[in-house]
Amino acid sequence: MTATKVEKPARKTRIQRANEQKILDAALEVFSQHGFRGSTIDQISTQAGMSKPNLLYYFKSKQDIHETLLSRLLDSWLDPMKELSEDGDPLGEILNYVVRKIEMSRDFPRESRLFANEIIQGAPRFKPILAGEVNDLLNDKSLIISKWMDEGKLKKVDPKHLIFSIWATTQHYADFEEQVRLVLGRGIDDPAEFENTKAFLVNMFTSMLKV
Repeated sequence: MTATKVEKPARKTRIQRANEQKILDAALEVFSQHGFRGSTIDQISTQAGMSKPNLLYYFKSKQDIHETLLSRLLDSWLDPMKELSEDGDPLGEILNYVVRKIEMSRDFPRESRLFANEIIQGAPRFKPILAGEVNDLLNDKSLIISKWMDEGKLKKVDPKHLIFSIWATTQHYADFEEQVRLVLGRGIDDPAEFENTKAFLVNMFTSMLKV
């Protein structure tokens, strides 16, 4: 019997990789403004500066682009929580997570809005990941935080609601960026405002958790 030869997929050229990234960057801008439902292939192709047929050569549909974005961004978005270590100082670990999250809201506001829009719409493309990887990670870190509280190293609060509060307070500055700018006159991309925001959140969570 002759073994069937399996052909390896052709390696993408530098131009193909560059065009894919151009499309993804354009889609991130469009999706973060309009959400999945309010966005169109035409909008993305215009933002990318390429024709619609050329875009569809790289991605077969709007959903294909959206799912690729979510998949590529998920790991970086979860990294700060993954780094919360059971072996570290409990309060320091929580506060470092707060700081990492507010840094991500400053540096990646469009990515934050991409996820927010997906959740607001019922997470139709993201629900399996939420129910699986995200939920497993949340449960794992909640057990660590609960253990610290049982050992008297942190004040007792519901660990999952604590994580929700960190998400809400840090991601607010990205998801509601225009409101923040309107009220404060500047966003957290301003270095002074970033330091002010970080200090406020660190102080708030310190007061909540320090024994």
